[in-house]
Amino acid sequence: MDYYETERRNKNRGYMKLIMWQKAMQLFELVWSTCFNEAKIDFKLRSQLADAAQSVSANISEGYGRRSISEYIQFLYYAPGSLAETMTRVIGLRQTKQISDARFHDFGVIHYEVENRLLRLIEKLEQKREDADWIARIAEDPEEYIITPSLQNSITPARYPHA
Repeated sequence: MDYYETERRNKNRGYMKLIMWQKAMQLFELVWSTCFNEAKIDFKLRSQLADAAQSVSANISEGYGRRSISEYIQFLYYAPGSLAETMTRVIGLRQTKQISDARFHDFGVIHYEVENRLLRLIEKLEQKREDADWIARIAEDPEEYIITPSLQNSITPARYPHA
């Protein structure tokens, strides 16, 4: 069982199988380890950065949990805003030399992947809506969107000692 899975399962937890959500959780993990364990960052900025990063996965899961395609798309549209806020704060940390270039690179890699997966899913769902090729409720197993990789590549400070 992966660390994010619980013993109790239901159809509202399908978002946990989305690579996009898993990568968003890795982004939050990277933010947390950087802000609270590695760097000396102002309390307010640290809190704002952690909140923005966590909002990405939270919006994906909240939209999915609402079980309505329209609401799912709406919440997916919130996530890129949180991603942009996260990256803007990380850029500020790099410019003020509070994080290393190597750590900034780590953020960029995960940010890029989450953003692109998110935008592709939004585009695909919008196309389905435009083509009237969708249903009003999320199916129990939306095989078209669910991919189940392990989270073995989770980012931790031990794996990135250069930061």
